[in-house]
Amino acid sequence: MGITTISAKISNVENPQKQISRKFMVDTGAAYTVVPHEVAKTLQLKTVKTQEFVLADGTSVKRKLGYAYVEIHGDRAPSTVVLGEKGDSPLIGTVTLENMGLMVDPFKRQLRPMRLMLA
Repeated sequence: MGITTISAKISNVENPQKQISRKFMVDTGAAYTVVPHEVAKTLQLKTVKTQEFVLADGTSVKRKLGYAYVEIHGDRAPSTVVLGEKGDSPLIGTVTLENMGLMVDPFKRQLRPMRLMLA
């Protein structure tokens, strides 16, 4: 599992001009990006479904999912995101990283482009 911290911008796919920057932990052991509650609320991110998740300690929680643009190092792409609840930490997960063609260098703990294959 690779963990590092980066700055990222989040914006609503329906209004991408309004964006909010935050520090996010990048965790290759996490699937989804978690947008902090106050950011999701300010950007008016819409819920598309509710999903049950199992945490590392075995606890089950339900969270709302939506869509947002995620911008990292000047590259922006849409991603499915968890609309965080109060107390949830900002997190970039592998769905967003892979969608953007990024990976965590486990030695330098930095994001870098991944080698993409079509077949």
